[in-house]
Amino acid sequence: HVAVDSDEEGVAVVDRLRPWLAVLSALSANSPFWQGKDTSYSSYRSRVWQRWPSAGPTELFGSAEAYDQRVADMTATGTLLDEKMVYFDARLSRQYPTVEIRVSDVCLDADTATLIATLARGLVETAARDWRAGRAPADLGVSVLRLAGWRAARSGLTGDLLLPAGMRPAPAATVVEALLDHVADALADSGDLDRAREHCARLLRDGNGARVQRDLLARTGSLREVVAACVRRTQGATG
Repeated sequence: HVAVDSDEEGVAVVDRLRPWLAVLSALSANSPFWQGKDTSYSSYRSRVWQRWPSAGPTELFGSAEAYDQRVADMTATGTLLDEKMVYFDARLSRQYPTVEIRVSDVCLDADTATLIATLARGLVETAARDWRAGRAPADLGVSVLRLAGWRAARSGLTGDLLLPAGMRPAPAATVVEALLDHVADALADSGDLDRAREHCARLLRDGNGARVQRDLLARTGSLREVVAACVRRTQGATG
């Protein structure tokens, strides 16, 4: 959740976040296994989540009125129990004056969760500034955004991602650097830029949670040992 001043600003932010959300998925990817097998995905959890008919990226809304109408239309189909089941990748909260960014996997390390929160706040602030400055959001179709999300879920940080400028493949390090450049002013103003750069460099060097889990399995040959090692890692970080 990142605070916004109004629903109008919130929808403007949601419209401008869209090209960058897949990069957060790649950084946080931490679910390579499913039912005891390696799925070949870095974030298989995100693929399971996409089975919900209301989940995923959205088209441009343009206004709070248009956003509210879309939510009302979806709820009116009777397919959803209520508007809380509108599972957009980024949406307006109905409880708080915030934008919810919902694409992150469950992170292996607290440092990664902190990084995702930092980047999310930077993205929201940058989007709000762009809106106030009259800069239009990128006019990207949902089909292309879905491809970006799939690519991030598949390869995480080990292969190409889609660079938001043009939505063409580029090495993960290049795309992460583009994200950091995009939010640099906002993160510098909050004092978070250097720490965010350090955390991103560490993930690119050492791997996200999915890579760590696969490396553990390669060493131990046991998913039980992978789980135990992840528990010890979490306990060590909080002890």
